[in-house]
Order: sequence, then structure tokens, then C-alpha cells
Amino acid sequence: MPSYVVTGVSKGLGWEFLNQLSSDPKNTVVGIVRNKPPTDARVASELRGRSNIKILEADLTNYDQLKRAASETAEITGGSLDYLFANAAYVTSFDTYDGIGVLGQKPQELSEEFRQLMETNVLANIHLYNLFMPLILKGDAKKVVVITSGLADIDWTNEYDLETTALYATSKAAMNMITAKFNAQYKKDGVLFLSVCPGLVEVGHFQDPSPKERETFRKMLVKFSKYAPNFKRPDTPEVAIKAVLWVVHSSSIKDGDGGRFLSHFKNKQWL
Repeated sequence: MPSYVVTGVSKGLGWEFLNQLSSDPKNTVVGIVRNKPPTDARVASELRGRSNIKILEADLTNYDQLKRAASETAEITGGSLDYLFANAAYVTSFDTYDGIGVLGQKPQELSEEFRQLMETNVLANIHLYNLFMPLILKGDAKKVVVITSGLADIDWTNEYDLETTALYATSKAAMNMITAKFNAQYKKDGVLFLSVCPGLVEVGHFQDPSPKERETFRKMLVKFSKYAPNFKRPDTPEVAIKAVLWVVHSSSIKDGDGGRFLSHFKNKQWL
């Protein structure tokens, strides 16, 4: 019975991970959320009868709560874990529509948002990896995956002048490096670490923009269309997670995939 842990399963991509992975009754799927009761209620309503789902409560930025979640997971799975998906992330609207120079006009808010992004998207995941590593080392698949973003690609940023989402992209770039460093340490133990971008997915981040924000978003889509002429619109979570799972299941240390930063196409094509 393959076992999975996914953080941030209450909504968006995390919920779709929970849905797709638990559709196979042979899988044991542990979801970690900050607020357990609403997620339990949603599971009971929308994924009724899936006894292979276990929801645990932990704030990603609370080390003691994460440690407890790792211990509870060990009890559920018998002390091992096959797959760990670091999906939960802090996404700010602060940098969505303005470049880093404009953001600098609000230094206090920039500092606060940057610290929150780095604490949640990077430091918390370092603790997550370390706390669950004893279970992963006893697992069969031994795969650890962080959900990242193509916006963290320096070459793509420079070639297409992608000036927005500077702080968020920086946190993802940092986590890509952390994942590569974990790979460097644990590859010899048979653990595969991956950073996988799900593409551009519609999970409600671009709802109700102002006229100025709508124009900025339009310009960004024009750049995306030049980069990927076949790109029409963001993917649905269902399509995105199917692609991510294909990348994960088709990747291996043997094939040289350890520590790689990949798109949902298993290359560097982000859209």
C-alpha cells in the first residue's frame, strides 16, 4: 500500500492531490492542514467513503505541530512513508502586479511579506523534510516533491522581462536550491528529491482585479503567449495534478532526475 503525505490539502492543488491519490483504495493518503474540522467536513461531503484519507492538523510554520504530525503519520503508516508532497505555500497579492522597484516604495510591507514568504515557503519546508526523512528512508518509493513555480527560472525571467511576483518567485527559487541540497545529501540513500511546477493553474488567485491589475495581467498573458504560442488559459487543478503525478512517478535517481527543477511536461517548458 503506497503511502502519501500532502501539505495544504484544504483547497486548490492540495485538495486535488487528495482527491486523485485517494481515488485508489490501495493508497494511504495523509493530508496536513492548519484547520482540521472544515477539511474533515469537506472530505465527508465530497469524498465520502474514502477510509484511506487521514487528515492531520499542523501549521507548517509551527515546528512542534509538524513534529507531532510526523509522529501521527508514523502511527498511521506503520513507521514508513513513500511520498512526501510539500504543496502548502504562502501566496501574497502584494507582489502580483508590481515590479520590485515599485514594491520598494512600501519598505515595511515588503519586509513583512518577504519574511512571511521565506518562513512559510522555505524554512518551514526544511523542517518538514527533516522531520519526515526518517519515515521516507523506511519507505519503498522514497520520493520527496516540492510544488514550485516556473517563475523561479532566472533565464525565463530575463528573456521575457517577467518583473512581477518578485518575492514569491524568490521564495520558490530558494526552495528549489534547498531541495537540490537535500538531494545531494540523500541521493546515496535512494531518496529522490524533485521541484515540480504544475504550470499556470486557476485556483482563484486572479479574481476581482482592479482595472490597473487587469491591464498588468493582460500584459503578462501577452508575454506568456509569445513564450508559448499554444497557451490559451490556465489549467484546471485536475489537469495540473495529473501532470505533476506523471512527472513524479516517471522520475528516478537512476535516470538522473535527482534534485531537478522540472515543469509539468518534465522539462523546462513552463506553459
